[in-house]
Amino acid sequence: MASFDTTRPMADGHLFGVRPNSFFARIVAAIAVWNDARVTRNALSRLSNHELDDLGLSRGDIEAMYRR
Repeated sequence: MASFDTTRPMADGHLFGVRPNSFFARIVAAIAVWNDARVTRNALSRLSNHELDDLGLSRGDIEAMYRR
């Protein structure tokens, strides 16, 4: 079973001690969202067709999710 460790904002909403509405925080958040999507897409792409079927997905669904 795979395990993923991610960095998220602290409980008070600050990331690296900066205000959450700052330009830097928005850029970091956008990069984090993009990277999460990339990692998920790569993990799903490595699954077999049978494993994808168990999840209720097909190969075409993987790319369709990220084109939106």
